[in-house]
Amino acid sequence: MYVLIIKRFVFRKKGSKLSKTWTYILVLFVMILWGLNVVAVKFLVESLPPVAMQGLRIFIGGIIAIIVLFFLKDLRKLTKKEWGYTIVAAVFGQMLHHSLLALGLVQTTAGNASLILGLIPLATAIFAMLFLKDSITLLRTIGIALGFGGVCLVVLQNAEIGVISPGDILVFIAMLSQAFSFVIIKKVTATLSSRQLTAVMLLVGAVMLLILSFIFEPQGVGNLVHGNTIVWTVLVLSAVFATGLGHILYNAAIQEIGAGQTAIFNNLVPFISLIGAFFLLGEAIYTSQIIGFVLIVLGVLFGTGYIETRVLKKRMNSIGKKQKKQTA
Repeated sequence: MYVLIIKRFVFRKKGSKLSKTWTYILVLFVMILWGLNVVAVKFLVESLPPVAMQGLRIFIGGIIAIIVLFFLKDLRKLTKKEWGYTIVAAVFGQMLHHSLLALGLVQTTAGNASLILGLIPLATAIFAMLFLKDSITLLRTIGIALGFGGVCLVVLQNAEIGVISPGDILVFIAMLSQAFSFVIIKKVTATLSSRQLTAVMLLVGAVMLLILSFIFEPQGVGNLVHGNTIVWTVLVLSAVFATGLGHILYNAAIQEIGAGQTAIFNNLVPFISLIGAFFLLGEAIYTSQIIGFVLIVLGVLFGTGYIETRVLKKRMNSIGKKQKKQTA
């Protein structure tokens, strides 16, 4: 199944178009990979040093991405300006995000982490408003309130009054770090292929993570060899499919149906993670998590401007049809 998807989407003839059905299958497949990846990382941090494990996992993913792009002939030399943006984006989107996520997962559940990470599109929209001067509207403000209200419901579900799990806090900071990196990425992708940027960021970020591990986990890299066959299988599968190929397939989908439609599928990731954590890790699913998930999805749809854009598009189409009738 995976080989068929790779052949159809990544190594297709240049300029050839794909059907919407196959494109939606692709996006859904990537969302399943990313949803289960949170579960995989939770499993891995319980057996391996968190930061060192993330460094190795991201490095393998970066190597796979570079190899694929080499065959796609989508590699070129970066300019100094592009390198600058790429390094900064790697600091926030790879080193900080993945280290904090791994450390957070040591102290929280995969379900909670996935729901908090579901705020990334909304947080990205907020940073875009602050740094890229995107418009702030009433509906977007309502969306922001709904989204963050959903996260509050999730992180406070079993907490004592005034106490939040340190793991949830670390994952929340990891989420903000990833969202901020997307604002930087938006600047550099004006001149650089998003696929190449992702691959280079993975490699640069992996090196940063391994250096971080040597500082905070002196024996971390050495202790990686203590993982058993199942642990190493999960690590390699996560690195190759979810990290290395997942981003390339996602970018292939964006080229077919646009970033807006593709991004909406991201709302499936927390749901898939919750189900995956329930069956694979034995985590319970709480009513507060379900309600939080619904609030987060609504928050993302409103806060990112998706609902406004759809409403405006319908109004414009309606006005266009009326004008055509009047002139007929």
